[in-house]
Amino acid sequence: MAGTDRISLLPLEIKISLLSRLDFKDAVRTSALAHSWRHLWTLLPRLHLSSCTDLLGLGVPTTDLIFDSIWLERVFHLVSSLRGPILDFQLAFYYSPDYESLTTFLLQCLLNLLLQKGGVETLHLQNFNHRRLAVTRLPCFHALKDLYLCDCHLILPTGFCGFNRLDKLNMLDTLISSEDNLSLPVNPSFPLLRHLVFTFTDFERVSLFSAPCLEEACIYHCDLYNYTSEKLSQVTLGLVTNVSMVSSLTLGFNALEYFSLVALPFNFTFPRLRFLCFDLNVDTVDKRMYDASVWLLRSMPFLEELEIQLTGDDSSQTNGVAILMRELLEKKHDGFACLDRTMRSVTIIMCKLEVAAIIPMAQFFLLNAKVLKELEVAYETGDEVMPNMLEELQKVEIISSDAKVVI
Repeated sequence: MAGTDRISLLPLEIKISLLSRLDFKDAVRTSALAHSWRHLWTLLPRLHLSSCTDLLGLGVPTTDLIFDSIWLERVFHLVSSLRGPILDFQLAFYYSPDYESLTTFLLQCLLNLLLQKGGVETLHLQNFNHRRLAVTRLPCFHALKDLYLCDCHLILPTGFCGFNRLDKLNMLDTLISSEDNLSLPVNPSFPLLRHLVFTFTDFERVSLFSAPCLEEACIYHCDLYNYTSEKLSQVTLGLVTNVSMVSSLTLGFNALEYFSLVALPFNFTFPRLRFLCFDLNVDTVDKRMYDASVWLLRSMPFLEELEIQLTGDDSSQTNGVAILMRELLEKKHDGFACLDRTMRSVTIIMCKLEVAAIIPMAQFFLLNAKVLKELEVAYETGDEVMPNMLEELQKVEIISSDAKVVI
């Protein structure tokens, strides 16, 4: 029995499982092993393609405008050759603006073909052009659980109901609208959605959403990092209000700055929130942020983990953060339930800023977080600040007997 091909004797399901762990190109090469393996790769349930790496040898895209469309046509024929349902399909590509209509047509044909094969659970479409590509009439993939869209304009047909089982949604600078009115965003429903990543640049037409089961949300904006206005603040507030029932929230913009431009207090809280991460731009800290920071701490009564990322270009402005935290220290009054009962972990991260921004912030949490377990300080700056930071923090009378400081 020494010459027995034991792998070929394995059940079909196990052989498909083994092939699924290989790169697609390597899986195709197994067709040369034996006659029984010749067409086995056509039953693979996942296909990940990128015009950048072109692992399948479909033709390396160049600056030639027609070549991009040829690559997509080859992708279409490759998908056509697969015999089983494609559960996981991921496509990343460039396209020429001069051939936008052709690219849109080929992409639509590809999506319709995936629908015919059935079973799609994961769909990733990443457009590298930083120019929204229209995805017209997205098919109703009723089994879809994971949707990732980058730089797309998703145009939903009337009566669309293909998001009923969606669990994860990544919309990176993607607009959702109805084919009945392309100029207005729609408010799609995601009844089972639990994880959301949402970035936007065009805040004039931000798509809101209904997601009653949402647990984790990450909201960012692009290209507007140094631009703030009351209008943008209202959009930001609307998005945050819409995800106020999550247990984990990441705000990848200057939340305190935007909140400070809108009249306080807000009429909503975060009753389930356990983890919060947000950026604080030290270049923009001013007195208005005091009320915003007080409201933020009060609105999250069960917050357990807090991560603050300090950013900025002007190190001289770090005194603004110090002033803000000192005001909190001096004027702290009752009402911070999370500091009294639940906040167990605080992480402060900064890069190439003066240590003056961190010390009063660390002091604040050491003095007021009664059940704190760990305060972690991470920074990238000169080694000479280390003794100074340790010396200052050692002077603090830590209120939690279990707290430890990690630098």
